[in-house]
Amino acid sequence: MIKKVSLLVLVAALATSCVSKKVYNELESKFAALKKEQRQLSDENHDLEKTKNKLEVDLKANQDELARIKAERDKLQNELATASTNLKTLTASYTALEKNSDEALQANMQKNRELLAQLDAKEKALLAEQERLNKLQADLKERSQRVTDLENLISSKEESMRKLKETLSKALNSFEGKGLTVEQKNGKVYVSMENKLLFQTGSWAVGTEGKRAVVEVGKVLAQNPDISVLIEGHTDNDKILGSIGGGIENNWDLSTKRATAIVNILAENKGINKQNLTAAGRGEFAPLMSNDSPEGKAKNRRIEIILTPKLDEISKMLNDL
Repeated sequence: MIKKVSLLVLVAALATSCVSKKVYNELESKFAALKKEQRQLSDENHDLEKTKNKLEVDLKANQDELARIKAERDKLQNELATASTNLKTLTASYTALEKNSDEALQANMQKNRELLAQLDAKEKALLAEQERLNKLQADLKERSQRVTDLENLISSKEESMRKLKETLSKALNSFEGKGLTVEQKNGKVYVSMENKLLFQTGSWAVGTEGKRAVVEVGKVLAQNPDISVLIEGHTDNDKILGSIGGGIENNWDLSTKRATAIVNILAENKGINKQNLTAAGRGEFAPLMSNDSPEGKAKNRRIEIILTPKLDEISKMLNDL
């Protein structure tokens, strides 16, 4: 993926002089794929939350069903006790009737046989219901354990991201007040760096102070190999015309080049898995503030490093439910 993105940036840098329309369109398609991948990651995290809520609702419904079955079992047991009493009464009656006529005796025996058949049917029904109840209890226990394991795993992921956020905050403490912030939201950690810390106007070359900040981020990422890293470039809505800025096509082009510049710095750290890195440019289309003021535009010109835990293990557990 990194090699493809690097090729995209190289070709885009020469777009004003020698790139055909076909190649340019291919670059736009690859860029769109990168955006789609980022949205899919966000959607996947949202789907996990929905699945967790659904599992909790299912667990409550199964628990209610278990209570209903237990009540029905108790009712059948009461009926069995009543039938047993009736049997004793019938047995005593049978003994007495033995002294009477054969006709009365046969009638009483027939009645007893019917009552015994009813009792046998109820006993079989009770045993079948008990077996069903036992199976349901075992299934509920297993599903409940899976839900608990899933909740624990999600909680563990959230805790690891909290610790990651704390580690980054400590590592980047010297850049506080220089246009750099670290925050945790939606299960992810966001490192936001304003352009004043990183770039000159219209440039994607990272300055000395900005590079030092990115290197510090890279040191933390090297110690967390199970984190996916998305670097997003953002601009204000000031238009870039023609070849102004040394071959920059537009704000999207500039934001992509800046994101790729950050990726290149991170990639210099041999401890970082390059497969975890993704560069994307969002141009002016994800502003933090209104572009109607210089202050708002300054906030919108930024790089965001979005850190997301890998969700392979959670996805497998969901498939097993």
